[in-house]
Amino acid sequence: MALTVVLLGAESTGKTTLANELGSVLSAEGRKVAVVHEYLREFCEGAGRTPRPDEQAAIAAEQSRRITAAAPGRDVVVADTAALMVAVYSELLFADTSLYPDALDALRGQLVLVTAVDLPWVFDGLFRDGPHVQEPVNRLVRQALVRGGIDHAIVSGQGPQRLASALVAVRHALAEPDAERERRVNPRWQWNCERCSDGECERHIRLPR
Repeated sequence: MALTVVLLGAESTGKTTLANELGSVLSAEGRKVAVVHEYLREFCEGAGRTPRPDEQAAIAAEQSRRITAAAPGRDVVVADTAALMVAVYSELLFADTSLYPDALDALRGQLVLVTAVDLPWVFDGLFRDGPHVQEPVNRLVRQALVRGGIDHAIVSGQGPQRLASALVAVRHALAEPDAERERRVNPRWQWNCERCSDGECERHIRLPR
């Protein structure tokens, strides 16, 4: 079963660079790796514009499809982004929250890494919104993950430090026993805090599917 590593985060937080670096390092270690890049960027380059509200759902679905399609025959799939980022921008730009359920479901069982807003903002010559959007996007991403009960790790640092931070999480996930990997892919119940044995505290209990 391939480990899928998904990178989420605001624009200009190093997701593409980190995805390529992770792919190179893991490949050099002898693993079969696929790097899935951002379909939204491909769409914008091809159309010469940003998407309309009615195009967002198809873009999110295509991103998820490409990630799933890359898994067979691979040890690791590294995704530059995921449908959740499309859902976040749909909320931020169009006040549309309808894409969240499918986007969050697509992340279940995957290793989710969120890139911290600690790099200088760089214009990439395409359709970036600007540094003022970084923090609102970062906030919406983290809120969505918490709301959806998606475990995630924060990747921070610059240059080699950022890659090293990500590799700690990736190598830990790769070392998981099969049973633990299965639990992450098909969660039934999870101990979330010291109050989980309190019968009156049911906020964090995940019911069996």
